[in-house]
Amino acid sequence: MINLELPKKLRASANQAHQVASEIFRPISRKYDLGEHEYPVELDTMAAMVEGLADSGTQKIGGAAGGRSEESDAHATELLGNTNGGNMSALLNALETSWGDVGLMLSIPYQGLGNAAIAAVATDEQLKRFGKVWAAMAITEPSFGSDSAAVTTTAVRDGDEWVLNGEKIFVTAGQRATHIVVWASVDKSLGRAAIKSFVVPRDAPGLSVARLEHKLGIKASDTAVLLLQDCRIPADNILGSPEVNVEKGFAGVMQTFDNTRPLVAAMAVGVARAALEELRAILTAAGIEISYDTPAINQHAAAAEFLRMEADYESAYLLSLRAAWMADNKKPNSLEASMSKAKAGRTGTDVTLKAVELAGTLGYSQRTLLEKWGRDSKILDIFEGTQQIQQLIVARRVLGKTSSELK
Repeated sequence: MINLELPKKLRASANQAHQVASEIFRPISRKYDLGEHEYPVELDTMAAMVEGLADSGTQKIGGAAGGRSEESDAHATELLGNTNGGNMSALLNALETSWGDVGLMLSIPYQGLGNAAIAAVATDEQLKRFGKVWAAMAITEPSFGSDSAAVTTTAVRDGDEWVLNGEKIFVTAGQRATHIVVWASVDKSLGRAAIKSFVVPRDAPGLSVARLEHKLGIKASDTAVLLLQDCRIPADNILGSPEVNVEKGFAGVMQTFDNTRPLVAAMAVGVARAALEELRAILTAAGIEISYDTPAINQHAAAAEFLRMEADYESAYLLSLRAAWMADNKKPNSLEASMSKAKAGRTGTDVTLKAVELAGTLGYSQRTLLEKWGRDSKILDIFEGTQQIQQLIVARRVLGKTSSELK
C-alpha cells in the first residue's frame, strides 16, 4: 500500500526546490519567455549548488535524480518494505521547480532528461563516468514523432569507436548540454531490437547544432536540431549492453520512459497547481467563494469548475506519485508511467487554458503568468510520448495486446 504522506527527507528536498522556484524562477519567468534563446545566466549559480548538493548526498533540485537504487537500497527494501528513493525525489523536485517555470526547470545545468536515461540503463562503470554530465536526450527525427521504433539514425562499429549518422529534432537543451543521449540503430535489418542509446559528448567530431526552434511555450529552454555526420564516440559510450537481443526487443532503451514519463507528468502537475493557485486568488478577489461543504451545483459556475479541475489535479498528482513509488520499489511501472503521463498531460492543458478563460481579460493579458502557463503546458502533453500514444500503451497493457496486435 502506498503511503501518501511524504517522508521528512523528501519534504525537505521539495521545500528547497520550491524556494528555488519561488525566489529564482518566478521573478525571471516573463523575462526569458520574452527573450527566447537568451541564456538564463541566473542559472549559472545553480550549477555549483546542484553539484554541491549531489556531493553531500542531498537530493538534487531538478528532475534527474531518478534511476536505479544501489544494491544496499534494494537490500533495505527487502528488510524494511517500501522505500521512497531517487525517482520519488526527482518527481517532487520536478513538480516544485515547474511550479516556478517549467522552461527554466528544463534549463537547470546537469539536470537534463538525458541524465534520467543514463540513470535508467547505464552500467555501474558508466554511472561513475557520466554521473556528473549535463545530458540532453535525442530521440525524435524528421521522419517520425511518437513511434520510437522508427529510428533511422545509425551507429556502426569501427574498431574502438562507434560512428553515428542521422538527424535529431526537438532536442531539449540540445545546444547547452555537455552530452547528448542519442537513440540509434546498430543493425536496421534486426528492427527495433537493434535500437540502442549512446552518450555523445558535445565536442565529439561530427556533432553539430543545425538550428534552434522558435516555440509556442517553454521558451527559456533551448530546443535544437542536431546533425550527426560521421560522428565518432568511444565504443564504451553505448549505454547498457551492446548485444542485440531480438527476443527482448528494445525494452532496454524503452525503460528510459518508465523513469522520465512520471517526471514529465510531475511537470504538468506543477504547472497546473500554479494556475489553480493564481485562479483561486483571482476568483476570491472577485468575491467568488469556493466551498468544499456546499454541492458544486449550488455554487457559482466558476467555483464549480474550479472544484472539477482541482479533482483532476489531485488524481494526476496521485498517479504520478504511484508511478515513481513503483520505480523506487523495483516494480514494473510501464502501465502506471503512461497512465500518469496521459492524465497529467491532459489535466495540465485543461486547467491552464480554463484558468485563462475564467480569469477573463486578465487571464489573456501578460499581467499574470496564466497565459504563459497555458502555452507552456501544451508541450507536456506531447513530448515523452503524446496523449494518444500513452492511451495506446495503457490499452495494450490492460488488454494484454502486443504493439503488432493493437496499433
